[in-house]
Amino acid sequence: MAQAHTAAVFNKPGFDLVDNYTYCFLGDGCLQEGISSEASSLAGHLQLGNLIAVWDDNHITIDGNTNVSFTEDVVKRYEAYGWQVLTVEDGQDDLAGMEAAIKQAQEVKDKPTLIQLKTIIGFGSKKQGTHDVHGSPLKADDIKQLKEKFGFNPEESFAVPQSVYDHCHKAAASGAAVEQEWNQLYAKYAEQYPTEHADLARRLRGELPEGWEKHLPVYSTSDSAVASRKLSEIVINKIFDAIPELIGGSADLTGSNLTRWKGAIDFQPPSTGLGTYAGRYIRFGVREHGMGAIMNGMAAYGTVIPYGGTFLNFVSYAAGAVRLSALSRVRVLWIATHDSIGLGEDGPTHQPIETLAHFRALPNCMVWRPADGNEASAAYYVSLVSKHTPSIMALSRQNLPQLEGSVIDKAVKGGYVLHEQEGADVTLVSTGSEVSICVDAVKVLAEKHNIKARVVSVPCFEVFDAQSKEYRLSVLPDGIPSMSVEVMSTMGWERYTHEQFGLNRFGASGPYLDVYKASCSPLDPGRFHPLLTCLPPTEVRVHPRGHCQARGRHRRLLEGCAQHPVAHQPRFPAAHLNEGAGG
Repeated sequence: MAQAHTAAVFNKPGFDLVDNYTYCFLGDGCLQEGISSEASSLAGHLQLGNLIAVWDDNHITIDGNTNVSFTEDVVKRYEAYGWQVLTVEDGQDDLAGMEAAIKQAQEVKDKPTLIQLKTIIGFGSKKQGTHDVHGSPLKADDIKQLKEKFGFNPEESFAVPQSVYDHCHKAAASGAAVEQEWNQLYAKYAEQYPTEHADLARRLRGELPEGWEKHLPVYSTSDSAVASRKLSEIVINKIFDAIPELIGGSADLTGSNLTRWKGAIDFQPPSTGLGTYAGRYIRFGVREHGMGAIMNGMAAYGTVIPYGGTFLNFVSYAAGAVRLSALSRVRVLWIATHDSIGLGEDGPTHQPIETLAHFRALPNCMVWRPADGNEASAAYYVSLVSKHTPSIMALSRQNLPQLEGSVIDKAVKGGYVLHEQEGADVTLVSTGSEVSICVDAVKVLAEKHNIKARVVSVPCFEVFDAQSKEYRLSVLPDGIPSMSVEVMSTMGWERYTHEQFGLNRFGASGPYLDVYKASCSPLDPGRFHPLLTCLPPTEVRVHPRGHCQARGRHRRLLEGCAQHPVAHQPRFPAAHLNEGAGG
């Protein structure tokens, strides 16, 4: 997909700069994974003639012969996807047949190709054709007879014949000559198409266009309340012209994720009349895992920056691909909307509880949960300038106010003091839609309970953790008790706060304000400690260290939270089940 798009953008008559094929080698196990169906289905729809997959068809997986679990007709399946399927019967010796199949695959321009290469696993060994050779080393006597069978000296180990060196050197020299021809073509291209050449060269260097960040929107408190998914859409509309390599779409949730900018052209085969390969909006279909893997490949190609939209809870379907993004150190952006119980009527199946804790625990992965417009712009800025780290942006369905004290330059640090208070009794630490709730709580605490509170917003743990110790202590200083507020799992928050106020059970279906209130409906709100009465009554999770780290009035404040019955009740009290509230 990245090759097709890059070729459509930059190739000119007489200048086929981008014309490579993409080869994929796979086995029987790969074809059983659901992700292969997702990706292969889309590849067939998109008519990706530059994609050639070689299937090592040996009928063996770790459990044994594939006849125990995998008996479908793969050839018919791929033909149904719209692929060309070729078969090489002898995958051991028929080198001419293999070469012919590859050439035939290259000739077809409107279909990807699957080459069925029939092989015998462990060919030549005593255990050939069995799963015993799949993941276990051969024994010494088997290695000896195998070397003798294929004409090697059985007494030598790691010996590479000179003929192999000569062959590899010849191939390298041939490749260098082809590269030199391409470089000459590229130089001529620069003379005739200097603007396109400069753009392509910049992309290949991994640099963003100069001044693109000036297009990021900036907000003030006088601006209206907006859902952060809408704020994301505004950013995309502002920057899509400034960053031409930005390409992406949604897993069949365009109208909900708001991932399509005005005037966008779809990435589609020209023959369909639905778009062109130069189009930058991708219809991924209901294929979250496939979308994640596709974005990884596109990012690795180097000429595009991919993004993909879905509901935050559904990013979990693509957890393997997200993990590979982080491990491979590629720049991929997930636009993950409907980020909490605040999504309302879709209910517990759609409401994320554990999702942020999961991905926050993943090394080299930025999870952003912006509280307003400036934080949304900061999230996009850091995500786009971070060349080697994927990002997940958790975005709200409900409107969020523009906050006083929110500044892009502060938010890019991942955490900052939104509201400072001299002589503060407590620090409320939050993310996303709950930050404005904490701001409102400050007024109630001061006016009704004579408690001074400061507010810290932490839109991204990963980025905040990368700041200096001095800065982090300035945001979360010693000597002031703190409590996190986030309407999802409290796991992970104990790293930052003494107490955790969140939701460690599933949500419920209903208007989002009612869901916030219903999250703790069996409990009498009047029994909450004064600090909690001004917050949506969800759930408190007590960190045991909180009591020994506070003194005097601060200690009583924390103990008041700790003594509340919520902290000691089972996660699924019978009252909840009897009421049928679904948590």
